[in-house]
Amino acid sequence: MSSSTATTPEGPGSVSGAPNLPAGFTDTFASRYVDTGEVRLHAVTGGDGPPLLLVHGWPQTWYAWRMLMPALARDFSVVAVDQRGIGLSDKPQDGYDTATLASDLAALMDALGHRRFALYGTDVGMPIAYALAADHPDRVDRLIVSEAPLPGISPSPPLFLPPQLNERLWHLAFNQLPKVNEQLVTGREDIFFGAEFDASAGTHKLPGDTIRYYIDTLAADPDHLRGSFEFYRAIPATIAQNEQRKTRRLTLPVLAIGGAESSGEGPGNTMKLAADDVQTLVIPGCGHWVAEQAPEELLAALTAFLAPYRESTDV
Repeated sequence: MSSSTATTPEGPGSVSGAPNLPAGFTDTFASRYVDTGEVRLHAVTGGDGPPLLLVHGWPQTWYAWRMLMPALARDFSVVAVDQRGIGLSDKPQDGYDTATLASDLAALMDALGHRRFALYGTDVGMPIAYALAADHPDRVDRLIVSEAPLPGISPSPPLFLPPQLNERLWHLAFNQLPKVNEQLVTGREDIFFGAEFDASAGTHKLPGDTIRYYIDTLAADPDHLRGSFEFYRAIPATIAQNEQRKTRRLTLPVLAIGGAESSGEGPGNTMKLAADDVQTLVIPGCGHWVAEQAPEELLAALTAFLAPYRESTDV
């Protein structure tokens, strides 16, 4: 049953159907559909405390945060969303520029009753989270980002790169293609996405069953494969938006994180181009998939950075 007709999230993309969740996960978290008025999004919610919105990267879903979520739920009302076009969320033909994606998430948090919230976006979630903080400054209390550039703000990577960097970054151009990428990847999802997960992991690869889960969800629905490319196809619109956003520098506290075997200081350097109050962190021995490769180190950093937010909202 498609996400546009089902009333209860179910199947492998939902909490009830996802494999290898931490012990007790389903006691705290549940899947729900949230109608924003423009699009219906799938969100996984649970926990107590001030709200914290988690925005995944490509080619992942809410599931990327599973290892952090139980500990975060002790201090926060956690919302892990599938972006427009991804997982069990609706997959319309357009609306993948970061202004629209950010508006989706502001409307999601409205529908859940959260006026102000803390926000963490990784990979493609980083430019989406930046747009949300920039376009809706009254909504976001603290911002965490990791493992991405900001199109239109950070320098564009050159066309010719050293082989290891090319292996990690060639998808940035490929994913923007209007059609041939879907034609080439359909039926070969394991080759394409398997190589993407592997090249970006660095020394410590993600478990095979985790990669298989992500690939199977993408391969099961042609609209999901299309939706996974749409963020990239909208990059020209996002660049134009970011060129305007960067004239209004962020003033809220920002934590920018990179894996030492991936972006390193890059996210911090990028955010300093757009924000005044930036803390940086590079996680040793970690590649691109920070929430799955270094959950304990990441949790410690989030706990410290979000402490003033948590304490200021304690009743």
